[in-house]
Amino acid sequence: MTAPLDKAPSDAPPPTRTPPEAIKAIPVRHYGRYVSAAVVIVLLLLVVNAFAQADLTWASVGSFFFDDQIMQGVANTLVVSVLSMLMGLVLGVVLAVMRMSKNPVTNSVAWGYIWFFRGTPVYVQLLLWFNLALIFPVLNLGPIYKDEMTDVMTPFVAALLGLGLNEAAYMAEICRAGIQSVDEGQTEASQALGMTSSQNMRRIVLPQAMRVIVPPTGNEFINLLKTSALCSVVQYEEVLRKAQNIGNTSSAVVEMLFVATIWFLVITTVFSIGQFYLERHYARGSSRQLPATPWQRARQLVFTFSRGTGPGAGSGTGAGSGTGTGGGAA
Repeated sequence: MTAPLDKAPSDAPPPTRTPPEAIKAIPVRHYGRYVSAAVVIVLLLLVVNAFAQADLTWASVGSFFFDDQIMQGVANTLVVSVLSMLMGLVLGVVLAVMRMSKNPVTNSVAWGYIWFFRGTPVYVQLLLWFNLALIFPVLNLGPIYKDEMTDVMTPFVAALLGLGLNEAAYMAEICRAGIQSVDEGQTEASQALGMTSSQNMRRIVLPQAMRVIVPPTGNEFINLLKTSALCSVVQYEEVLRKAQNIGNTSSAVVEMLFVATIWFLVITTVFSIGQFYLERHYARGSSRQLPATPWQRARQLVFTFSRGTGPGAGSGTGAGSGTGTGGGAA
């Protein structure tokens, strides 16, 4: 026999269920961030106030910013920087290949070149090139060319050689690292297809190595732009020397230094933007998601701010914040 089961009458009301309480999200407060931000803002305000009250003629900065002499100095800075970078890039690739060669002579020569130019300051190298006429009064290349060294080693040539040859030593190491980053199986596959060593380097290795070579190369070029200010020591009329000449004649020495500083900031900013897009181009084959452009970042920031300040954004209920998925993934 089985015990009788008590059954509730069919007309009994269903049991009431208490709805869950609404989740109240309490944001984590980062007091350290607020304090550090306040300290930084106060320091910035103090610096701005100090320069605002300094004995500077700010009108001179604006009046000489587009002066003909300053613009000529900017053009000279760009010319010597671009040509020096091209020289350093071409010679750096050659030195990188020599450095990885199994030939002990070429390997040793490349190592000695890199050792010397990386171990001596650019300032000293510029002075050596500019004063080369003191030890070699005549440049004699036999039947090819012969002339006075003072006529050959002009300020532009001294600046170009000093910057370009020094940059080649650094570019050699950058190119060598980029070439060695390519898997050796790529070279073996190209040799199996019958490619020569030069074809393998031009068509297989270098295109893949550019992903590693481009970022430090861009940094080197920006650094070279700033290093070009040292060329004033060999009397090359770049933007800093032009600004100093104007400052010495107009008694606005510090103001002209600010003019040169702003121009260097403008030039490096423009080339930094170009470097970003160049890196983004070569990252297409290796990165699943390309880095956002400045315009995309600005749009994302605006949309995030608009969603964060919209109606119902701060409440803990509703479809937008109930599950952590759904609306957050849209």
